[in-house]
Amino acid sequence: MGTPITAGADSTNKLGWLLEDLNAPGVRFAVLLSEDGLRIAHSGGVSKDDAERFAAAASGLRSLGKALGEFCGGVGNGVRQNMTEYDQGMILITAAGEGALLGVATNTDADVGLVAHRMNELAGRVGHELGSQPRGRADSGGLP
Repeated sequence: MGTPITAGADSTNKLGWLLEDLNAPGVRFAVLLSEDGLRIAHSGGVSKDDAERFAAAASGLRSLGKALGEFCGGVGNGVRQNMTEYDQGMILITAAGEGALLGVATNTDADVGLVAHRMNELAGRVGHELGSQPRGRADSGGLP
């Protein structure tokens, strides 16, 4: 079985409990993030600082996926999920509500189909709770 991904006692991680459904063999950790790269919540198995770095990088990877979408069917072709394989595991990123993303890091023992399935179930079940509006500009009175 993978490392337990239950949330720690971090007061800035109040939604970390939502990520417990992603506990599966081979899952290192999960991070809930805004589309613009801010950490919303993270599971155990990753520090807050590393979860914040992961969120920023995952947001960038998602943007690259959007840029490549037109090559798979035309302009405006939306990205559903990013999956990147490394020598020692995978990174999976999927939409999780309005303006929110769910990212998971695995090791090589993970059943990627199971992890992706659980990610999509979680996103579908609680997407409305996970929504995160884009940040507004400070000089525009909070308007995006």
